[in-house]
Amino acid sequence: MQSIGASYVGSAILPHLHRSLLLARVGWQYRLSPAHPLNQRSLASLNTGNGAKESDALGRRDSVSPAPSGSSIQSVQASGSSGFTTSQSSTPSDWDENPNLNISTFAQLPSSTFGHNQHMIINSDFKEALRQILWQFRAPIRYAFAYGSGVFPQNASGSKSASTVHSHPTPAISSLQGGSGKMIDFIFGVSYTQHWHSLNLQQHRDHYSAIGSLGSSFVSRVQDRYGAGVYFNPYVTVNGTLIKYGVVNLDTLCRDLSEWETLYLAGRLHKPVKILRDDPKVRLANQINLISAVRTALLLLPSEFTEQELYGTIAGLSYLGDPRMALPAENPNKVANIIKYQLPNFRRLYAPLIENLPNVAFQDSRCDSADWMDDPGTNAKLAQDMDPRKRGNMVRRLPRSFRSKLYFRYQSKFQIPQLEFDKMLAESDDQDPTRVKKQQGGAFDQRVANDRQDDLRVEVKKAIKSTVQWPSVSQSLKSIVTTGMVKSIRYAREKMAKYREGQKREKEDRSRKS
Repeated sequence: MQSIGASYVGSAILPHLHRSLLLARVGWQYRLSPAHPLNQRSLASLNTGNGAKESDALGRRDSVSPAPSGSSIQSVQASGSSGFTTSQSSTPSDWDENPNLNISTFAQLPSSTFGHNQHMIINSDFKEALRQILWQFRAPIRYAFAYGSGVFPQNASGSKSASTVHSHPTPAISSLQGGSGKMIDFIFGVSYTQHWHSLNLQQHRDHYSAIGSLGSSFVSRVQDRYGAGVYFNPYVTVNGTLIKYGVVNLDTLCRDLSEWETLYLAGRLHKPVKILRDDPKVRLANQINLISAVRTALLLLPSEFTEQELYGTIAGLSYLGDPRMALPAENPNKVANIIKYQLPNFRRLYAPLIENLPNVAFQDSRCDSADWMDDPGTNAKLAQDMDPRKRGNMVRRLPRSFRSKLYFRYQSKFQIPQLEFDKMLAESDDQDPTRVKKQQGGAFDQRVANDRQDDLRVEVKKAIKSTVQWPSVSQSLKSIVTTGMVKSIRYAREKMAKYREGQKREKEDRSRKS
């Protein structure tokens, strides 16, 4: 039981935290206006090779089950002068019409191979080292992934840093990170936030700042009520490895993935990550997240574009409203580096989804090559159908929370009366469980999609910024409290160092080209 003193301190801190976040939000609204040592395998091997069985409740194994023979989505067949199309997978093409996010087993997914594209293939020893870190937490972790440059290096030198950050890393971690090392980032999805923190505080009290002394109830309230619903513990050493882990409730995670409430975690999963423990509900929600990212990027792109332009647009979505990108707190070349050194992984992630969409296709003869999926030197060309009806369907199928923001922007632009607009929203509501509705764009969606390309791009980006900005700002402010001042200053200094390093490399690249 928490002491009276701790309860008093907690009740005193929360109003100040709430007031600080409120003032920050007001101030924001009125501001002035791979060279990668991976075990390379083709996408076909992911779907037809020796994948592991579905994960059990504890997530002891990778949740990539063997696919039935003939289900490969790696092969790309030529189709005359019009280009080519990928072979059909076993997943129904209308799986995202009315997805059931209340599933509890992998057998309830649309197909046996559903979501296999989310699982990146990495060095097996490195993967095992990451899993061993998870086993050092007695609190139950239902879903977990590792991400960032500590897992997927973003430069050709193997991500070397000025000094060693790990105390006693495993040989696999030292080998992949080039010997000097970088902090490894994790996200843990949990079922019951307070229960999880209660168990973790008993085992790892040193992972928390002074706020941990106020108890698990206070910690969980701060996590769930402020920012993007994530509680980070950075700069902690587990198994001799320096890590940062964020804790999120599974319902919060699935809601962001399927509806884009904040794009805070959904944006992280737009890039390749290494899933270490899987969950069927999260896998389904993340597949919705990924295909939504493709649709949003297509609205921002012209009729013809390249892979790097597509993946760069997708990877950059969640950075559009991130205040760190406007401050000297992030590498300005971050998105370009991610794409440059992870191009094959982006293909594994998005090629099956591109196959599933009727209005976009690869248009490049280089994709006739059997090993093009793993070739980082290929920047394939794509083309999309600009028909307003098909693009209107894409608008209609955008995540609900994000789509509402875009709708409201166009209500103002088109000067639609409120009563007429409310009626239109009611007719397009897809949350009624008693009705199964085909998500086809109506006249308003087609009108949005048929807007001048430059104007549509501006409105979509503004809707993204309004989604990302406040959660990102409030999460950063919350982290000062949850992380502690010393670790916050250290984190800010490292981000600024990345910014300076990025600018230095950019100048070097310009000088070499000139």
